[in-house]
Amino acid sequence: MNLLGIDIGGSGIKGAIVDTTNGKLLTGRFRIPTPQPSRSEAVADVVAKIAENFQYSGPAGITFPAIIKNGRVGSAANVDESWIGMDAAGLFSERLGRHVELINDADAAGLAEVTFGAAKGIGGVVILLTLGTGIGSAIFLDGKLLPNSEFGHLKIRGKDAELRASERVREEKNLSLKQWAASLGEFLQELEKLFSPDLFVIGGGISKKADKFLPYLRALTPVEIVSAKMQNEAGIIGAAWLAAQKN
Repeated sequence: MNLLGIDIGGSGIKGAIVDTTNGKLLTGRFRIPTPQPSRSEAVADVVAKIAENFQYSGPAGITFPAIIKNGRVGSAANVDESWIGMDAAGLFSERLGRHVELINDADAAGLAEVTFGAAKGIGGVVILLTLGTGIGSAIFLDGKLLPNSEFGHLKIRGKDAELRASERVREEKNLSLKQWAASLGEFLQELEKLFSPDLFVIGGGISKKADKFLPYLRALTPVEIVSAKMQNEAGIIGAAWLAAQKN
């Protein structure tokens, strides 16, 4: 099936048409900055513009940077707090005039990597981290997702991990990749203690520079670490794939 995937992030909202049989994008990505403040009607308008750009009329998969349960938003770390408790799946379905599957953004990225990418066929415990405005996470056991893990809010020396090791923090503090990798490595060490993972997958836009920082990380943990194969397209692909499973 060829379905629309839309990835809502703290700084940008992007979408593309995806071949859900192989995880390939059939179009270029179309991106619009996330409205500030990121309230529901403004975000829904952008989502509608992305669908209109592709002249698309079928079901869609949409990611959201928050805990998602039965289509409702359960947190708001990097979006407006007015989203909490909202039936976001219903809002987007009504605005687009079609069925929408809504999923946490990192969970969608994880589904893409497990189904088509760096974690395909990997057994045991896999943890994917998406590094951007914050830190998203997804955890799998033998390819099955445990949704809404939110490891980015794990406390590292009294602060949320995403306040120490996100891509935004690296940019704002003008950290070198080596300095930033030390903070990220501290976070991975904590996850290693808690979950004994078999594989870490590092995603988000920073994964394009994986060859420059992965050697630093690999020196800090015995767990295998790889970069996300789908990179910054993983959320779009995972959301579209999920929608295909439901339709």
